[in-house]
Amino acid sequence: MAAPAICGLNLDDKSRPAVTERADSQKHTAPTAAKSVPGRVVVAMSGGVDSSLVAALLKRQGYDVIGITLQLYDHGEATARKGACCAGQDIHDARRVADLIGIPHYVLDYERRFADKVMTSFADSYIAGETPIPCVTCNQEIKFKDLLEMAMELGAEKLATGHYIRLHHTLDGPVLSRARDADRDQSYFLYATTRGQLERIMFPLGDMPKSEVRELARELELPVADKSDSQDICFVPKGRYTDVIERLKPGALQAGDIVHVDGRRLGRHDGIINYTVGQRRGIRIPSAEPLFVVRLDAAKNEVVVGPRQALETTALILKDVNWLGDEPLAEAAAAERAVHVRVRSSQPTQPAILTSGEDGSIKVILSEGQQGIAAGQACVFYADGSDSARVLGGGTIVRTVRSEEGQAAEALSRSAGKHAAGESRRAIR
Repeated sequence: MAAPAICGLNLDDKSRPAVTERADSQKHTAPTAAKSVPGRVVVAMSGGVDSSLVAALLKRQGYDVIGITLQLYDHGEATARKGACCAGQDIHDARRVADLIGIPHYVLDYERRFADKVMTSFADSYIAGETPIPCVTCNQEIKFKDLLEMAMELGAEKLATGHYIRLHHTLDGPVLSRARDADRDQSYFLYATTRGQLERIMFPLGDMPKSEVRELARELELPVADKSDSQDICFVPKGRYTDVIERLKPGALQAGDIVHVDGRRLGRHDGIINYTVGQRRGIRIPSAEPLFVVRLDAAKNEVVVGPRQALETTALILKDVNWLGDEPLAEAAAAERAVHVRVRSSQPTQPAILTSGEDGSIKVILSEGQQGIAAGQACVFYADGSDSARVLGGGTIVRTVRSEEGQAAEALSRSAGKHAAGESRRAIR
């Protein structure tokens, strides 16, 4: 049986999300254009001040604006939690803004696809001993794939969002750059956006500081002008991601050994998902020297700890690389292109060399060693180290290569461990 047309939107495809029209007195019918309508833009409205201002500004500029909010998860106890994004209150706020500026607004039920593509991936990655970034996956798989496709089906020429990043179109294609407001720059989470997607996306806030965004929102009397920004992972209601993983993957918390890099077994852990590379607190192992989580061995279900020096990393092996440079990726790697990279969203960039591994994989050689880098994190490429640098893409870290200092520290620890074991055996004799 064909799905009913809701608000004029044909949902014959059962894989399509359910659509809920905004509940207000001013009724709008969702357009069903077979091809793009000049001036039509879909705005992804999260209910926050950023996307709300985008919708209001585009409306004032004469665009045919359609607001869409994604219902991504079962809100439950996160509904009224301050600091969460995409919660029930956010949907209500997006509707209020749409009402005020006079645009149609629809809520798409993306819960199932969000669970399949983002939440399950997040849990699987942690179980594998990685440190995933679900916001990157959400942008890549949900907003700029599924939602973008829906926007095109609605006849939109572009999909606009409230992200802080700059996008310029040149004869050679789209150029992505860091936002004017360096403190708000979101390029780390958007590196995976492809050239094809960038051709159909708008980032109107890329050249605006946050203070100006709020000021304009107040001038337009938007009800969310002073609303707090979202800060947490939206589907982690209490800030405890392990609870979510246990619910998604029952039995994920399996006890195992805590092992020193020298091979000694120091104690037990109650699940590797409770640990991250670089962690010091919470290991609960008495030691004369500070111990850090050096790596997580999912195959053996072991947490490997050691001295700080053992964390030192000088190179990264990447997978799923999205390249936004002018030359082909293989050519850039063969030429050992100089770039700047960022391996954490909160850290500054550092010089690096983009090259190839022996197996043909993409390898990044860091100019200076860094500590606490984990598989699953993103490594984002920039053309230089400036606040306005062009984004050249990035990839997911699949493996780290330790520095000579880190290897020496591990070797020294292993030697000391063997010596201590020998002394112990002689004492027993």
